[in-house]
Amino acid sequence: MADFQSITIKVEDGIALIELNRPDVLNAISRGMVTEIRSAFETFDKDDAVKAIVLTGNEKAFAAGADIDEMMEDDAVTLELLNQFKDWDQLHTIKKPVIGAVSGYCFGGGFELALCCDILYASEKAQFGFPEIKLGVMPGAGGTVKLTKLMGPKNALEWLWLGEPMTAKEAQKHGIINRIVAPELVVEEAMKFARTIADKAPLSLRLIKESVRYAADHSVQDGMQLERKNFYLLFSSEDQKEGMKAFTEKRHPHFKGK
Repeated sequence: MADFQSITIKVEDGIALIELNRPDVLNAISRGMVTEIRSAFETFDKDDAVKAIVLTGNEKAFAAGADIDEMMEDDAVTLELLNQFKDWDQLHTIKKPVIGAVSGYCFGGGFELALCCDILYASEKAQFGFPEIKLGVMPGAGGTVKLTKLMGPKNALEWLWLGEPMTAKEAQKHGIINRIVAPELVVEEAMKFARTIADKAPLSLRLIKESVRYAADHSVQDGMQLERKNFYLLFSSEDQKEGMKAFTEKRHPHFKGK
């Protein structure tokens, strides 16, 4: 894998740990950082030895927002020609489980990056928010859409219009995060969850993720149709045969992702 400037990577026991690494600017999200995250995600998505991905920052900041210095002089034509969000869009195509571990500031683009994760662990010190209104702009990498889907339009408008931070408890109340843990344990707990699901059938993980994400954006009937298709599809896998055989033989299954 190529050397990265804005992230660090470690792979252990089938889990890829990606850490945002611009501590001097509170992990501000630059275009280069998003490109590196996208590249790492895509590499691990294709690597059969990697079962899940954990994305984190540091205890002070997951990511405090977008790199304002990089964007300050941009105009609409520049952003269009850059295709500003092309790498962001690719983050949503990753098929393997992505678990976020958030502590400290998680604002603006950092919040949007956290919302790209399938599961979110947050420390008691985590703060979430979209302060873009205070800069005369708005979220552009999915923030308004995802917040609306999670908490409904009235609640989303209140947070987006005020631009104020929410605590981890408030974020959990609105279904934004899954678990709140002590700051020193947030990565450990996210890794523990990743290791637990890494033992599951890879194709099942993949198709469950596809079905859940599809259901969030479509009608109940359409969602059920995809669920049924994926259910049938798994019965053509070796893992389905192994899983059911192991169940009847009262032993632990050995899944291969085939």
